[in-house]
Amino acid sequence: ALSEVLAAEAASCLNRAMATLRDIWEEIGIPEEQRLERTDVVRRHIKSLLDMMVAEEEDLKERLLKSIALCRKELDTLCRELQLGPFETEEKSTILQMEKNLRTRVEVLRKQKQDRRQELKALQEQERDLCDILCTALFSTDSGAVPSLEDLDRYRRHVASLNTLKVSVEGERVAEGLARSPCFLTLTPQEQRREAFLTNKRQIILLMEELDHTPDTSFERDVVCEEEEAFCLSEDNIMALQELLQRLEARRALNEAACAELRARIVALWERLQVPEGERESSAVH
Repeated sequence: ALSEVLAAEAASCLNRAMATLRDIWEEIGIPEEQRLERTDVVRRHIKSLLDMMVAEEEDLKERLLKSIALCRKELDTLCRELQLGPFETEEKSTILQMEKNLRTRVEVLRKQKQDRRQELKALQEQERDLCDILCTALFSTDSGAVPSLEDLDRYRRHVASLNTLKVSVEGERVAEGLARSPCFLTLTPQEQRREAFLTNKRQIILLMEELDHTPDTSFERDVVCEEEEAFCLSEDNIMALQELLQRLEARRALNEAACAELRARIVALWERLQVPEGERESSAVH
C-alpha cells in the first residue's frame, strides 16, 4: 500500500539524517560520549514528536467513536418517533465511514421529522379555520408526537373533506343570501332565475378554466357557449346549473387533496433516496 511505502521512506529519511549527523560529529571531532548525548537528544525529540502525533490520532479516533455512539442513540430515537425500522450499518465499514453514514442518516431523519411536524401544523391551522367556519369539532391528534405518513395521509383526507363541505355550504349560503337580498326580492321570478343563472355561470366558467375542463355535455355547452338569452331559465335548468357548480367545486377540492397527497409522497421519496436540497428545489417549482 502507498501508506507503507511512505512509512518506509520516512524511516529511510531518519536513518540518512542520523548517518549524516554522525559524519558531521566525526568531522568536527566531537568525543564519543558527547555523540551519545546528542544522539539521545535527537531520539527524545523524535519520540516526543511521534508521541504527540499518535496522541492526536488517538484523540481523533475517540471523537469518532463518541460521535458514532451519540448518532446511534439519536438514530434509535428518531426511528422510533418516525415509526421506521432500525438503521443497519455495513459490517465491514471503517470507523470513519460508519461515522459519516450514521451522521448523514441522522441529518436526513431530523429533516424528515421537521417536515412532518411542519405539515401537521399547517394541516391543523387549515382544520381550525375550516372548523370555525363549519362549527364542527377538531380532529383528535397528538400534537406532541411525530405523525406517521399514514397519520398525515388520514389528516389530509380529513381536511380535504372539510374543504369539500365548506364549498358546498358556501354555495348554499350564496344562494340563500341572493334569495334574501332586497334587490333580489324585488325581481320577478323570471328575473331572479336569470340573476342566479348569471352568478352561477360566472363561477362555472372560472372553475372549468381552473380545472382545464372542456364542456362535454350539451347542457354544459349550453351554459358556457350559448348566448345568455338562449338559455332556458326553467327551475329544472337552474337546479341542474347549481348541481353542475357543486360537482365542479367538489372536483377541485378532490384535486387539491390529491395534489397534497402526491406532494407528500414525493417528499417522503426524496427523504428515502436522500435527494440533495438543490435538486428538490429545482423540481419543486413544477
